[in-house]
Amino acid sequence: MEQLKYADITGKIIGAAFEVHKFLGNGFQEVIYQRALAYEMSRAGLVFAREIEQDIFYKDLPEPIGARRADFVVEGKVLVELKALIQLEDVHMAQALNYLKAYRLEVGLLINFGSRSMTFKRLVLSNTV
Repeated sequence: MEQLKYADITGKIIGAAFEVHKFLGNGFQEVIYQRALAYEMSRAGLVFAREIEQDIFYKDLPEPIGARRADFVVEGKVLVELKALIQLEDVHMAQALNYLKAYRLEVGLLINFGSRSMTFKRLVLSNTV
């Protein structure tokens, strides 16, 4: 069976997210979940950057064309985008995939704390620049 790329990192992130949702439930603003997840990821021994400006690249241009704040970049490899919505929609997945492409990262997690049960999507960009 093929191992998922960065499965060890994404597994720890997902476990931390479940811990946050188990304690807080739904109904809070995204920033509350972001702070709690930062605490849980630290406890799990993950190295991450939170709300840092990430350069956005276009095609093969060597210099970035702008920047955007990512919720988290974990271990320099995994993008984590948080939502606190009743349900994730296709537009949220498309947005996260676009961030992966723009940041030149391959793997991302889109985590939603807004529904009764925490949900997540594992995103993989197979044709990185």
